[in-house]
Amino acid sequence: MQAKIYLTPSMVRDFVSVASKCDFDIDIASYNRYCVDAKSIIGVMGLDMNVPLTVTYNGYNTDFEGYLKQHAVAC
Repeated sequence: MQAKIYLTPSMVRDFVSVASKCDFDIDIASYNRYCVDAKSIIGVMGLDMNVPLTVTYNGYNTDFEGYLKQHAVAC
């Protein structure tokens, strides 16, 4: 599954915290080129926060889905 979200540097810690509680892999990418592990705070901080970020994952977690819905980019 994929979702597009916006994050600010101050939101990264919360995002990584929610992602880390999931028992499945989650990747996050900017420009669909630079892809990092969404559970890595350093990796996520290295992405360009001025563009929508693409989150790719294969699994379901209620808290994670709720976080994605809160920060989703309108398509």
